[in-house]
Amino acid sequence: MANAVVEGAKEVAGVEVALRRAREFPEYVQNIKDENSYAYKVYQGQQSIAECTVDDLRWADGLLLGSPTRYGNMTAQMKALIDSTAQLWLKGEMEGKPAGVFTSTASTHGGQETMLLTMMVPLLHLGMLIVGVPYSLPGMIHTEARGGTPYGASTIAGPMGELQPKPEDLAIAKALGKRVAEITVAVRGKK
Repeated sequence: MANAVVEGAKEVAGVEVALRRAREFPEYVQNIKDENSYAYKVYQGQQSIAECTVDDLRWADGLLLGSPTRYGNMTAQMKALIDSTAQLWLKGEMEGKPAGVFTSTASTHGGQETMLLTMMVPLLHLGMLIVGVPYSLPGMIHTEARGGTPYGASTIAGPMGELQPKPEDLAIAKALGKRVAEITVAVRGKK
């Protein structure tokens, strides 16, 4: 999903994209390593991606945040990153920046929409401009067991994270990346 979002953002002229990841908790890494789970393989594959810092957030003119869903909410790791932004909040450094969100869940009713909505709350506190996905986008209106919400891109990853996003879900993620980048360029041009 993140790669599709990046791909969409890169389609917009004048946009520089930086892919980052939230810092992982050491105790979580030890747990998934001990279990030799699929999650540990995913973690190992993401080690080449730099961890997101407050300075990365300060630098960005727009933002797309993604997180797996945990009990209808973002992961604690993503929440810790957002909770580290108090200095940005105090100075209003995130105000007026466009932001979009995306997620994956283990199952069809795994909390995609609640996660996306709850992830928006701190972004609104930071003064960011929330960008969603309109129903006019092809693939948004469907009756299949897959992702795609007006609140952000989503997909079903399976109980062990073993499923890959469906092409339609990736198309929505790519469209979200492009929308946030286009709006960012428009907002940045008016400053």
